[in-house]
Amino acid sequence: MAIELCVSSYSLLKWRQQNKKTIEQTVDWFAEAGLKHIELSGLGELPVANPVKLATRLRKRCEKHGMRVASYCIGAELLLSAPKQKAEIKRLCEHVDIAAALGAPSMRHDVTRGFDSYKTYKGPRTMGAALKNVVPAIRKIADYAQTQGVKTSLENHGFYMQAPKRVVKLLETVAHPNFGLTLDMGNFLCVNADPIAAVEQCVKYAQMVHVKDFHVKPKKAMPPSGWFATPTPIALRGAIVGHGVIDIPRQIKIIKKAGYKGVLSLEFEGMEEPTKAVKLGLEYLRGLL
Repeated sequence: MAIELCVSSYSLLKWRQQNKKTIEQTVDWFAEAGLKHIELSGLGELPVANPVKLATRLRKRCEKHGMRVASYCIGAELLLSAPKQKAEIKRLCEHVDIAAALGAPSMRHDVTRGFDSYKTYKGPRTMGAALKNVVPAIRKIADYAQTQGVKTSLENHGFYMQAPKRVVKLLETVAHPNFGLTLDMGNFLCVNADPIAAVEQCVKYAQMVHVKDFHVKPKKAMPPSGWFATPTPIALRGAIVGHGVIDIPRQIKIIKKAGYKGVLSLEFEGMEEPTKAVKLGLEYLRGLL
């Protein structure tokens, strides 16, 4: 089975906002681009009264186009006091129901952006303390997701849980058969980790892979718009896939050699017009694959 291409709905966020487009129209655009898979980052930007009903409708729309939902991505924060964490676990289990209604075999939920989210925390702010807090919660969500036929994962983003050593430590501590990694091959650069070495270190845990590209400048030379500062000396700007500094051909060779046979999801978050940027990125990736 060859690696197949996918695009995250997040890639067309600005297109939807600027042109008053819907998530349904995003599905249609992806179908017209010749894709067989879509990754949904939420169900759109507007509040939804019945998200499971919308998810079912989106699944049917995808099926009509001969597409399937490869993964469902949702934001989360689990490093919390006990009552708040309990509520967050409940919310994420409700999102598992949405993923199941979409027919998505994979759901990525965030884990934590660090101790700033836990306002009343008084103990040591160490990685070990963070794991002690979040790991039982991750297992509870993974347990529930397993009953619904959905595998959960974290993604290497958000700075705190982004460096490859931390990602591996979390995965090996959770040690749950229904919890893996949405491996973003570009995001390691956000903590100035070598994207090639990081992919080599983490690929065996991957259940989903994102391909993303960046432009890089020293943080002190960062322009006032379009760029974001990292916790390291560099600043980044999202790039059209293939136009930035990430060695994507080498990364793809690594995941192929590791035996990855899942979906490769393009993510674009740059300044260029999104539909043109996604088309150029897909053209580049199709050439590589």
